Amino acid sequence: MAQFEHDTVVPYRDSSLEKKQQVATMFNDIAHRYDFLNRFLSAGIDIRWRKKAIRQLASKKPEHILDVATGTADMAIMARDLLGNVQVTGIDISDGMLNIGREKIAKLQLNPYIQLLNGDSEAIKFPDNS
Repeated sequence: MAQFEHDTVVPYRDSSLEKKQQVATMFNDIAHRYDFLNRFLSAGIDIRWRKKAIRQLASKKPEHILDVATGTADMAIMARDLLGNVQVTGIDISDGMLNIGREKIAKLQLNPYIQLLNGDSEAIKFPDNS
């Protein structure tokens, strides 16, 4: 398998952890400030691109959405808000990000509609085309 330059870039150069574990650790470390940084650094454009992506799904009338790399669940929450009667499962490798997402979901009383699970985007445990 070919190796690309991005394959060797890691968050913590001196760490003994594998890259995937380093990425999870990095997002765990920034989880409590991720939403603020995302809004600030994107000048709020992150909200617009989420809306645009979700509107692309509307014509398909999905009943269940898998949100891969859900982070703090912004996409999952907005999907439920914009699409109405839809179930969302979000997966992410960062428990810290998922915990922030779970707090937001609970505060909005969306627990019956959105489930967050620890999961790896490179090894999704859902059937293809499901």
